[in-house]
Amino acid sequence: MEQDEIYDENMSEYRRRTLQHVNDADFLPYMSMTELYDTVYTAKKCIIENLLYAGTYILAGAPKIGKSFLAAQLAYHVSNGLPIWGRAVYEGTVLYLALEDPFQRLQDRLYRMFGADNSEKLKLAIWCHPLGGGLEKQLKGFVQEYPDTQLIIVDVLQKVRSDGGDTYSYARDYEAVTAFKQMADDWNICILLIHHTRKMNSNDKFEMISGTNGIQGAADGALVLYTDERISANAVLDVIGRDQPSQRFLLSRNPKHLIWELEKEEGEIYRVPAEPELEAIAGFITKEHPHWEGTPSELLEELKIEESANSFFKKLNCRAGRLYLDYQIRYERRRTREKRYITLDYEQS
Repeated sequence: MEQDEIYDENMSEYRRRTLQHVNDADFLPYMSMTELYDTVYTAKKCIIENLLYAGTYILAGAPKIGKSFLAAQLAYHVSNGLPIWGRAVYEGTVLYLALEDPFQRLQDRLYRMFGADNSEKLKLAIWCHPLGGGLEKQLKGFVQEYPDTQLIIVDVLQKVRSDGGDTYSYARDYEAVTAFKQMADDWNICILLIHHTRKMNSNDKFEMISGTNGIQGAADGALVLYTDERISANAVLDVIGRDQPSQRFLLSRNPKHLIWELEKEEGEIYRVPAEPELEAIAGFITKEHPHWEGTPSELLEELKIEESANSFFKKLNCRAGRLYLDYQIRYERRRTREKRYITLDYEQS
C-alpha cells in the first residue's frame, strides 16, 4: 500500500477545526459524539490495583498520624513492584519529594521500615522550586529522564504552593491541584499530594481535608487517614475516586518497622464486568498468536460475532484502553481511502 493512500486518523476533524481557528478568540472548540467515538485515547495506567491510578490524588491526615510513613510505603512498593494489602502493584520509577525532612531522617526512617532491602527506582529529593516558579520544569525533566515513572509524591502540598500565607480560597486551591492534574494527565502518571486535615471532626471524613472544596474538586481522588476509637485499628484509611469505588481499610502500625498493615477491608474489591467482545479478542490474540491485521468485518468473522462492522469498530475505539490494561493487547487502526484496518498485538507484561 502506498504511504499517501493512508489517512492520518489522529488528525481528527476536531484538531483541524481548532488549528484553523487558533487565532480566533471567539471560536469554541467542540467535538461531536461521532468524533468522540472515533478517537482512541491512551490507556489510563493503574499504579496500585483499585487504589491509585494515573491522575492526581490527595492523601490527608492529622499531623504525626503517619502520612509520611504511608507515603514512603507506597513509594517503596511501586518502585519494587511489590503487592500491597493483596493488591497488584505496577513497577516503575518513583520520585518522593520529602520537603519536611533532611536526608538523614529519611535514611533512618526507610532503614527502620525496610531494613537493608532498597530500591534504585525510588528517587528522593528534599528541595524543589515552588509551583509556578520552576517546579513544573523540574518534574518534566525528571519524567523525561525516567520515562518509566509511575508515581510522584509531594510531601507536603503546602511546601510547593505559591506565596499566599495560610489563606485559602476555592480558586487558589483549585488552581494549585489543577496544575498537578495537568502534569499527571499529560504524562499518564500518578501524583500523590500529602496534605493536612482540619482539627474539626465530621461524619464525612473528606470534609476534614484542610482548605476549601477546590482541593477535592480538582483532584481525581482522595485518601484520608484518621483514628476512630470505635474501631479496633490504629487508623482508618478511607478512599474515594472519580473512576473507582469508595473503600475503607482498617490499618495497624507494625511496632517494630512502623509500616501500615491491613487488618480488615470493608467491602469487596470492585471488578469491572467482563465484556464478551474483549474476552473473545483475548482468546484470539495470545502469546502463541500475537499479531493480527485486517478489517473490522474480517475480525468479526474470525471471532464469530454477529454485529455491524461500524458498531464493532467504535466499540474497540472506546475500549482500547481496557483491552491493553486488562489483556495486554495493543489496538491500533489505520484507514485508506476505501477501508479501515485494525491491528492487534499481544504485549506480554
